[in-house]
Amino acid sequence: MDKLSVLTTFVTAAELGSFSRAAERLGKTPSAVTKAVAQLEAELGTRLFERTTRQMALTEAGHTYLEGTRQALMQLQIAGEEVEQLQQELRGRLRIISPPSFAPAFLREVCCRFMTEHPLVRLEVDLKEGSQDLIEGGYDLAVRDGPTDLPGLIAQPLLENRVVLCASPAYLARKGMEVTLDNIEQHDWLILRNPLLSRHYWWVELEGRNTRLRQPVPRLTSDDYDFLLACLLDGQGLQFVPTWSVAPYLARGELVEVRVNQWRVLSAFGPWIHAIFPPHCRNNRKVKAFIELLKAHVQESGRCAR
Repeated sequence: MDKLSVLTTFVTAAELGSFSRAAERLGKTPSAVTKAVAQLEAELGTRLFERTTRQMALTEAGHTYLEGTRQALMQLQIAGEEVEQLQQELRGRLRIISPPSFAPAFLREVCCRFMTEHPLVRLEVDLKEGSQDLIEGGYDLAVRDGPTDLPGLIAQPLLENRVVLCASPAYLARKGMEVTLDNIEQHDWLILRNPLLSRHYWWVELEGRNTRLRQPVPRLTSDDYDFLLACLLDGQGLQFVPTWSVAPYLARGELVEVRVNQWRVLSAFGPWIHAIFPPHCRNNRKVKAFIELLKAHVQESGRCAR
């Protein structure tokens, strides 16, 4: 096993805290990971891990060696990317992470277009909720809403995360009423459940100030956004949705924006969707090309971009 592979195996095992998970991440067998670490410990003449039947932890020497190895591998990656940039065509792997709801809205189209334009690039796209650590997870780029004040990361705004109230024409024809503060309990509400969202209140802008508005009893709740969107399109109720998600349906008349004059709901996920990447990817041509394609798609599709 070559030295670079041994060092990569050690760092992955240390970051994941498990030889078996490191083996899964690297596509190796657990015995190969154990052998690589043992080879490194023999070469250094010291133990890097304290291992028991229940847990594994770095020794003091392991912590010291991990920091230096991380820096060395990062410098090698940067050097490799600089050499790559001397080549005319983009090539290699690009790892991206994004919430699942972004895929049908815009990410799927952008990825397909990117692969067509850059046939030598391999994409790995993980669709997961939450704010996974980009560096620990080995990602080059994240597309996400929510907080961007994350240490050691760079964020670029992509598109506005404005929330609107929508319903299908069939629902509005069936109910035949506007939406006001006085009649919200008479409507059928489709409500997303998420750790960032209150189960009891909406934060709204009312008469120029932000305040809490008690939620009506929902007709349907779910933690899956795409499931709720399908029910919205089927005419089952009203839902607060981000404009980036429903722009095509509004353009085709499959959904209608319901305007409420007295109040406006505020997004709990922040006002913008961002492209987020580690500092060492600042000059990565694949990352830059993907972000530019994202921005172009946002503009072409008529969504609000910055």
